[in-house]
Amino acid sequence: MKMKDFGFHRGVNLGGWMSQCDYSQERLNHFITEKDFDVIAGWGLDHVRLPLDYNVLENSDGSFSDEGFERVRKAAAWAKARNLNIVLDLHKTAGFSFDGEEKEAGFFDSDAYQERFYRLWEAMAEAFRDPAHVAFELLNEVTDESFIQAWNRISGTCIGMIRKKAPDTLILVGSYHNNSAYAVKDLAAPADSKVIYNFHCYEPLAFTHQGAHWVSYLDQAARPGFAESGITPEYFEKLFESAIRAAEENHTCLYCGEYGVIENATPEDTVRWYRTIHEVLEKHGIGRSAWSYREMNFGLSDARLDGVRDELIRYL
Repeated sequence: MKMKDFGFHRGVNLGGWMSQCDYSQERLNHFITEKDFDVIAGWGLDHVRLPLDYNVLENSDGSFSDEGFERVRKAAAWAKARNLNIVLDLHKTAGFSFDGEEKEAGFFDSDAYQERFYRLWEAMAEAFRDPAHVAFELLNEVTDESFIQAWNRISGTCIGMIRKKAPDTLILVGSYHNNSAYAVKDLAAPADSKVIYNFHCYEPLAFTHQGAHWVSYLDQAARPGFAESGITPEYFEKLFESAIRAAEENHTCLYCGEYGVIENATPEDTVRWYRTIHEVLEKHGIGRSAWSYREMNFGLSDARLDGVRDELIRYL
């Protein structure tokens, strides 16, 4: 089976809506609206990935937020009405975020944080089980390699708990170094046939993140073009090689939950990058979701891409 067979072949992220935001009512009510799902369906995609921070789904005392769960229900309903499936991605959990500035720490060593994680996923599995249209992504971008042993244990326990509520729902699991493709090989073997290996791809970082102020080791003034960056189908073949092998050996699929090019690259070079990675993703049947639909420094619907968007969306 490939992700295409499950209905998660070509998608786009709704980053910045219920994650990586100020959580204001203005943001939650208006950053993404029902009309945006019409646009995404019009692009010919088959799913969206919805990043969710735990504090959208939980109140400050750790109880569940009815308002937060209702927001997710509404998003899933908007997607389903347009024949779009949806990945529910827990982008931040109590005690862990891929973004160190979030000041979330201790998750991998804390029974209390882990129990909170399990409890949240049990509630989500109960509330959003719709295996034909919804997939669950356990946690976004585990960072340190030192976390992998704990993460394999935690994710295995969580999958077992989810399965009691949602036995047939796809579950996506990524590895360390922010879901790097080369780290997929160190994930535990899938618990069942609907546990999928997940990775992200922003390579080469000097091209896709040129001028990104949050990547301190990059030359902020450098603006490398596509032609000088060594980006070829062979480059991505080598990058994905071990992940492809791990998926084959463990009888599962691969899904690329994030990939994209920063707004500092030219629109023409952005298309070239997407076209090149598209060739390899298609060859190996890897489902994917581009980062991101609006703003977030990578927005595919932003005005800067108006002149190339019709071509670009062919390569999502």
